[in-house]
Amino acid sequence: MNDTYESPLSSRYASHEMKYLFSPDKKFKTWRKLWIALAEAEHELGLPVTQEQIDELKANADDINYDVAKAREKEVRHDVMSHVYAYGMQCPKAKPIIHLGATSCYVGDNTDLIIMHEGLLLIRKKLISVIASLSKFADKYKELPTMGFTHFQPAQLTTVGKRACLWIQELLMDLEELDFVISTVKLLGSKGTTGTQASFLELFHGDHEKVKKLDKLIAEKMGFDKVFPVSGQTYPRKFDSRVLNVLSAIAQSAYKFGNDLRLLQNLKEIEEPFEKKQIGSSAMAYKRNPMRSERICSLARYVISSALNPAITASTQWFERTLDDSANKRLCVPESFLAVDAILSIYLNVTSGLVVYDKVITARIMRELPFMATENIMMNAVLRGGDRQALHEKIRVHSMAAGAVVKEQGGENDLLERIAADKDFGLTLRELQGIMNPRDYVGRAPEQTAEFLAEFVNPVLEANKDDIVLTEELSV
Repeated sequence: MNDTYESPLSSRYASHEMKYLFSPDKKFKTWRKLWIALAEAEHELGLPVTQEQIDELKANADDINYDVAKAREKEVRHDVMSHVYAYGMQCPKAKPIIHLGATSCYVGDNTDLIIMHEGLLLIRKKLISVIASLSKFADKYKELPTMGFTHFQPAQLTTVGKRACLWIQELLMDLEELDFVISTVKLLGSKGTTGTQASFLELFHGDHEKVKKLDKLIAEKMGFDKVFPVSGQTYPRKFDSRVLNVLSAIAQSAYKFGNDLRLLQNLKEIEEPFEKKQIGSSAMAYKRNPMRSERICSLARYVISSALNPAITASTQWFERTLDDSANKRLCVPESFLAVDAILSIYLNVTSGLVVYDKVITARIMRELPFMATENIMMNAVLRGGDRQALHEKIRVHSMAAGAVVKEQGGENDLLERIAADKDFGLTLRELQGIMNPRDYVGRAPEQTAEFLAEFVNPVLEANKDDIVLTEELSV
């Protein structure tokens, strides 16, 4: 519908897989799975829940009568009870035992945890794929010298591949944190209105062991081996903060890459993919704007700022629960997942099609390298009998003069010509140019890249090879 607002994350950016996870269909089908798990567990533990009732629930699990639920919610203003009512309309035999002993958070919170868990696993696959794509790029260009920058000012040389390793290393840090968070996902289980399980203790006539077993059985039926050992009515809202913090961390790493690439594209050294019919600017037809990298940064900034929401929510919950978390969670949690999903899709699309202009890179190096090579030049001159202290002062003077030509006159760096003309150095222009091999100034960058990929990246990729996708098509 073109007359109704819809989130651009849904309409433009996020994948179908991630959008489905946060869809009404996924949510309410999971509610029904939880009601079935509750009924099965109560049946197995001896409550008056029959197999016939369970079979009826299962037969209607995926056929959600949304129209009935929507009409009922308009009357009672309660989403969970509306869906209990709608499910009961389809399952007349099971109607009396649906949601037996449970509170709304039994379906609401457990479903949120299940969906976040699946969302984190989907994010993990995409993160692995980006690492794989960048590792191929790093290996291919591990020996190509490029200007290193500190403060965005020319510094010692590095290599294109080594710089990519800096991006990869941050993603590996994110993967470590992500794996930790995934390992801590637990279900809320069946805790009741204030977390004391009082309603279930009543159902089981004071049998504490059966109440504890109910918690465990539900978790197992939903594919989990752990539940939060204690809770109020809800699972700790601090867990949402933990989840969005790791999403924020991934966004931070992506932002760093996107920013670096935007600067490199301005330098005309490396560009993101640009399709044959793509338009860079509505006014300036010649432009090749880094719009995909800019989109990464734009979405990343949104995720980073969104992580503040669950932090505030977690810190302001009252006692066993308040409801001021609900509307906020409905916005910040799904939107952050969709945004990171989109960020990683764009990241993968960009890295799988990066264009490197090695001649531009080399030309920039050669404009700056004479300044960086002055130490080597001075040592060569000293070995031929020159005075180190006198030569140092001469190099300083020549460097200032050459710098003035570049900065004030817009000319080429003529430092080598100045030194060749100075008899105190005893070096010809040809000899000086022989010292200007960029590969002699990259230190251990090629070796560092090869070692990093072999020791830290490749084992991760090998362990997760079935999750790797090396290309990604974007819808816009």
